[in-house]
Amino acid sequence: MQIADFIAMLEEIAPPELAEEFDCGRIGRIIEGQDEVNTVCCALDATLSVVRAAVAEGADILVVHHTPIWSPLTCIGGESGRIIGTALAGGLNVYAMHTNFDHAEGGINDALAETLHLTGVMPLSLGVIGTLTHSLDEVADLLGAPLRIYGDVHVPCRLAVAGGSCFSPDLICEAEAQGAEAFLSAELKHSVIRSSGIPLIESTHYATEAPGMRMLAMRMGWTFLEDIPAMVQH
Repeated sequence: MQIADFIAMLEEIAPPELAEEFDCGRIGRIIEGQDEVNTVCCALDATLSVVRAAVAEGADILVVHHTPIWSPLTCIGGESGRIIGTALAGGLNVYAMHTNFDHAEGGINDALAETLHLTGVMPLSLGVIGTLTHSLDEVADLLGAPLRIYGDVHVPCRLAVAGGSCFSPDLICEAEAQGAEAFLSAELKHSVIRSSGIPLIESTHYATEAPGMRMLAMRMGWTFLEDIPAMVQH
């Protein structure tokens, strides 16, 4: 398949117009490789180890959630330089679908809800809400990561989930207004804990977003490259 046709297919899966404003210029083909696509790899992040693994797999394109280039570059060096250089040397295209895939049907948040076996799922402005029937220990097992719990969570409950760093006071208020009895996301700040009217459940950024890319790879028959960040001990 030609790269233009492959990109058109990706844009059907996660239309670029669904992306948040801050994603302008940060989704789509981030690194240009060869024009023919036969072998595809998928991951959450285009880390150096993932890019090296994709090149070793003979991949023509790596589809990721997070762009490897967030801020404008004034020089090529360090980790970003090695990622870009490895991809270019291997003829590897790198394509990022970020908040457009958060909002897309079957995307990051739908996959998170499916991973947790939520039922009666309804959309939020960024995230979804559904009924949780599994214990929090089971939730941790399903996500493959420990949880930090702030407040009393009684199961079954209506649980709002949002992949990534989504502990926004506005989103928590929206979820509560829609009947959420608890909210699960990643990277919780102390100020948000103090202002929340419902219990909060904190997992890791990777654990809440990787299921979406893993399910996409499974659905499309691509190779998923796992690259779990090391847990930091405090």
